[in-house]
Amino acid sequence: METTYLMNIVLFDDKEWENLRPLTLNKPVSELRMGILTFKERWEKLIEGNYSYFTQDYLSEKFELNVSDENLFINPSFFPNENLLSSIRDLKKSESIWFENQMIAGNFSLEEFEARNQSNQKIDLKEEVTYINHLWDLFTYNDKAIQFDFELITKGRKSQPVSSTNGVINPENIFLEEGAVVEFAVLNAKEGPIYVGKNAEIMEGSLVRGSLALCENAKLNLGAKIYPGTTIGPYCKVGGEVNNSILMGYSNKGHDGFLGNSILGEWCNLGADTNNSNLKNNYSEIKVWDYESKDYIDTRLQFCGLMMGDYAKSAINTQFNTGTVVGISANVFDAGFPPKFIPSFSWGGGKNSAKFDLEKSYEAAEKMMERRKKILTEKDKRIIEYIFQLTEY
Repeated sequence: METTYLMNIVLFDDKEWENLRPLTLNKPVSELRMGILTFKERWEKLIEGNYSYFTQDYLSEKFELNVSDENLFINPSFFPNENLLSSIRDLKKSESIWFENQMIAGNFSLEEFEARNQSNQKIDLKEEVTYINHLWDLFTYNDKAIQFDFELITKGRKSQPVSSTNGVINPENIFLEEGAVVEFAVLNAKEGPIYVGKNAEIMEGSLVRGSLALCENAKLNLGAKIYPGTTIGPYCKVGGEVNNSILMGYSNKGHDGFLGNSILGEWCNLGADTNNSNLKNNYSEIKVWDYESKDYIDTRLQFCGLMMGDYAKSAINTQFNTGTVVGISANVFDAGFPPKFIPSFSWGGGKNSAKFDLEKSYEAAEKMMERRKKILTEKDKRIIEYIFQLTEY
């Protein structure tokens, strides 16, 4: 019996990992979600192989590296297109593809990869490529990613029927997976696709304008209002108004309130009537906190909202300013507008808030995960503890 050879593929973190904190504090870039899929899931569908990670040392116990004599190293921060895919598939041993001094991919041994800057078989990519280098790039390019993933996932497949109770525009641009439930909603897919994942539900009275990715077992609550460029990850529950935002997975914004030009990590919860501003009163460009420089940097965007790390939560009626960054396991409940940067493990979210107890942060995460039949593993705890020790107060 002939054995099919599968390429050993390593998704590696480069400088973008630092720029995408706090979302990457406890995971590699390839585990982030943009569009319908995570970066890793997308590459797995595009290039068949055995996948592993090259990431920060403290993450490598959970996200393991497996190498062989010949490996295809790919930087997932570069979004695929047909030309790039063709170039990567054609890479010969010791060759690599670069864009503006950043390596996109290389056919290397581990030793060659670690000395990649000295490589003399570099192929410079001449065309522009979508590059995810900052937090705000995730929602900026999310509409494009949804459209790419929609074609990738649905090509040659047939959608489940859309119920006649719904008001529908451009039904050919709507795809319902097995078990999806959509009744008495308005679905406008004229400008972008609407994807409803396996066992996901859009409840009655919801108004949806594509592009939308509603992933497996996610739910839009009664009367939700969803604007283009929105991804609602697996097992998320969403109500109120959402515009051009990403919920990575297992997070809840179950009640009324506005979320716009924003990103929530996994296992987050926004209390009822939590709102974020995504536009300053003077219409000026928005600055956000940068972990590397420990200062605010200019996004050059007029619209930018909330960026929240895993396990973070807000109390009812919380009001987030434009460009607010919240670290992992933070609990935001102090009165008034929170500061624009809230460090990980903040207990209150104010300027003089205490640091959340580590054991209690485990307990809170475990209780939320139990509701989805998931567990906080010992590896997860060691990652959280490492971040906790590094977080200054």
